[in-house]
Amino acid sequence: MASLLKIRPLQRNDIAMVTQWARAEGFAPGVGDVSIYRHTDRQGLWVGWLGNQPVGCIAGVRYNAAYGFIGLFLVIPEHRGHGYGVELWEHALEHLVDLPCVGLEAAYDRIDDYAGWGFAISSPTTRWQRICDGNLIDDDDYSNGAGLQLLEGDSIPAMAVQSYDAIREPSPRPHFLSDWLQHPAGNVLALVDGNDCCHGFGRIRPCLLRDGEGWRIGPLLADSPQLAELLLKRLIQRHPGMVILDAPGGNSSAEPLLKRLGFRAVSQTLRMYRGEQPSIPLDEVYGLACLELG
Repeated sequence: MASLLKIRPLQRNDIAMVTQWARAEGFAPGVGDVSIYRHTDRQGLWVGWLGNQPVGCIAGVRYNAAYGFIGLFLVIPEHRGHGYGVELWEHALEHLVDLPCVGLEAAYDRIDDYAGWGFAISSPTTRWQRICDGNLIDDDDYSNGAGLQLLEGDSIPAMAVQSYDAIREPSPRPHFLSDWLQHPAGNVLALVDGNDCCHGFGRIRPCLLRDGEGWRIGPLLADSPQLAELLLKRLIQRHPGMVILDAPGGNSSAEPLLKRLGFRAVSQTLRMYRGEQPSIPLDEVYGLACLELG
């Protein structure tokens, strides 16, 4: 029997709906996130429909010819158990079938499901959170960044940040990163030396919690824990409320830093890959951009 589910590319007027679905699931989407996902790969986000009723969504975004990522995968509760999720999943995989490597973040209860499709566990990802008053700054914090300028917004040399990110992530992502860092929601900071070389950068943006609003930090990359701490404190400055950060388990320095600053672990997922496992170490990655696109 032919399926009644019709899978169509996500349209601009679907963005608010999908964002609210993600919010209800506890994904804590950032303001503007879904629009950026769509712009990264306009053929890589879909909504499943039963007639005129939207019932689920998925992203299968191609960063480039070498790497893709699956996320934003959900079926709304009243339509679960009918196989619509499998149809969305197969549609996303088909879009990425020719890529050497595809990544995703898996809940622990879905590991075996994804393993059956050829995905292997790489490392855990921990979500950390803290309620902040908008000020974690100590008087001597700037000494940690001696010889570096702390730049903000348009004063940041874009190519320096792109180059810094490209060798610390599984695959270069210039289109996505440009949109991500230039989005008007939130704030971006970078540590840059006198030769315009980047030594760390991060972004904080407003996010939608199940109940209320908060802030998400990501990405957060830095040469050392000391520079990561400086960026983290400065990002939080002027942003009181709940702050969330997703740290990769491949960076052993992230957990002690976050604990020392009063963050607590609230959940964990597992990064999984199908195909060639990325060989880039994560010891300078303190926060992922987002779990939906890696």
